[in-house]
Amino acid sequence: MGTSSKELYFKPKLRVLSDDQIQQIHLATLDVLEHIGVKMTHKRGVEILEGAGARVKGDRVRIPSWMVEDAIRKAPPRLVLGKRTGERTVVVEADKSYFGPSLDCMDYMDPATHERIRFTTEHAKEMAALCDGLPSFEWCMTIGMADDVPADVADRAVARNVMQYCEKPLVFCCKDTNSVKDIHEMALLLCGGRENFEKAPCVVHYSEPISPLVYYDPAVDKILYSVENGIPLINFPCTSAGGSGPVTLAGTMVQASAESLSGLVLAQLVKPGAQFVYGAFTSILDMRTTIFSYGANEFSLMTAGLAQMAQYYRLPFFGTAGATDAKFCDAQAGAEATLQCFSAAAVGSGLVHDCSTWMDHGVMVSPEFMVLVNEIVDTVKHYMRGIPVTRETLALDIIEKVGPGGQYLQQKHTMQHFREMKYSQLFDHDIYGKWESSGAKRFEQRLQEITLEKMKHRPQPLAEEVVKELDRMQAAWK
Repeated sequence: MGTSSKELYFKPKLRVLSDDQIQQIHLATLDVLEHIGVKMTHKRGVEILEGAGARVKGDRVRIPSWMVEDAIRKAPPRLVLGKRTGERTVVVEADKSYFGPSLDCMDYMDPATHERIRFTTEHAKEMAALCDGLPSFEWCMTIGMADDVPADVADRAVARNVMQYCEKPLVFCCKDTNSVKDIHEMALLLCGGRENFEKAPCVVHYSEPISPLVYYDPAVDKILYSVENGIPLINFPCTSAGGSGPVTLAGTMVQASAESLSGLVLAQLVKPGAQFVYGAFTSILDMRTTIFSYGANEFSLMTAGLAQMAQYYRLPFFGTAGATDAKFCDAQAGAEATLQCFSAAAVGSGLVHDCSTWMDHGVMVSPEFMVLVNEIVDTVKHYMRGIPVTRETLALDIIEKVGPGGQYLQQKHTMQHFREMKYSQLFDHDIYGKWESSGAKRFEQRLQEITLEKMKHRPQPLAEEVVKELDRMQAAWK
């Protein structure tokens, strides 16, 4: 009927900054690094930067614009991550988005009793296995801070359990280079050695400068170790507008961008072409409560703006979405997580962390929230597929066949395509009578039941000799 057989595809797209605004933020970022600089006391880090052309006076390191732009050019524009099995599953580039959970929570909400307790290594196993079984999450994080093991080894104990109970790539945070080294060694064991790791790293190190514009020595140590050993690095400040950053959104973004890019400069000087992920966790200091808000609208706006900056720089981005200030899986939690996940997907936020576990200002882990956000992310991904336009989907032949006054329910075309729609196990779409006769289960009941069922999932177990080697490694930690 005169229509093309070619598929026309358009991905829904969000922009919160114009090209002129991006340019202005970039120039302001260069200005901060060149004229204000960062505070650094790490002897070797300062020597590397000064030897390459940075101006050093006392503990202040000022980085010229040409050094920043040279580092941006040298950094790879994409990051490929693999499962511990070697399967390459995450390709962070351009405006692609891959969703994962969070890290460093202190409390755990038991999905059976709804009791709030301290997070333990057993909870790390449960949450890792749940993440492994939820299809909307392509990678995992270390999720919580284990309260049942000595503090000096807690970061490694959690990382070990997450890697054992989840096959997906891991983003980890830890306290010092001993921890980075031990987690890296576990990753090499699980993926089959350094050669396999270099093809598709199964772990990524997450590090933070301190806002405003400070590097403490252990953070620099971890940056240097990661870069020298081929571990992809995320350099990710946590900047609050009105607290550790300017109260204006643009000002906070400029400072946060400068903090992340300063780590990029150091990384590229140590090893040109080192895998580096740009980004920042930017939200507001809520002046009514004095908390760093995980549910503020401005949080999503600034994250979207920084995602556009990453695309401008052609750098992989570490985004944030799916968090909430709510204490329970209630309407507030769902609303805040939905806005954030939709914004992240529509702008293209790279590795999107904090989906599903960061509740109550980043303090609490909830399996139910993880299941809820998995459903939200799946819905958002379905939306982001857009509307394919082909001869088949335009359906002119079937419209003509059915004709005025007909019906489509029994048509072969309907049978072939109805499964392309989004059908939810969690969200109820029944009429009232059917809902009532099916048990009248409210949302909270359905969420609890589905969560407890999904928590039965376990990944393919590791070989017995690999588990014994992990035990041996853990016994040697200091």
